[in-house]
Amino acid sequence: MKQTTLCYIQRPGQYLMLHRTAKEQDENRDKWIGIGGKFEEGESPEECLLREAREETGLTLTRWRYRGIITFVSDQWPPEQMHLFTADQYTGQMTACAEGELAWVDQSRVPSLPLWQGDKLFFRLLEQDIPFFSLKLVYQGETLISAALNGKPLPPEEWGAKQPEIPTID
Repeated sequence: MKQTTLCYIQRPGQYLMLHRTAKEQDENRDKWIGIGGKFEEGESPEECLLREAREETGLTLTRWRYRGIITFVSDQWPPEQMHLFTADQYTGQMTACAEGELAWVDQSRVPSLPLWQGDKLFFRLLEQDIPFFSLKLVYQGETLISAALNGKPLPPEEWGAKQPEIPTID
């Protein structure tokens, strides 16, 4: 299983977001996500986080928080276990990113961006300041078909799935 990190760098009222536009064969193509990437041989989640932050932003994280583990299962991509972090202190100057465009986005605008449906779910968990969570997300194509939080299935209405409209009888 592929091991990755994802980090949302924060400043008051904003997240640093990456609009993934650079690679054609990118499972995140045209989506807005945090920064991060694949583990290198022998790296811990924290070592991967710090390296990827430096490579993708030019910033050196000085304070971060390990928020959770997200397991992705997809019919189109290999399974992935993503280690989710937030960071709120850093040094250095932001540089251009080879993966796409970096932008500070108001937290209130994030849900309206092109995101994976599961990302919207873990943003809600981050907002609730849950100390640490395990989330499993199962996709068919780009459609989230199931979610489980800490080993317990979440009903579709809790992860934002559109419920079928029930026709009314006039």
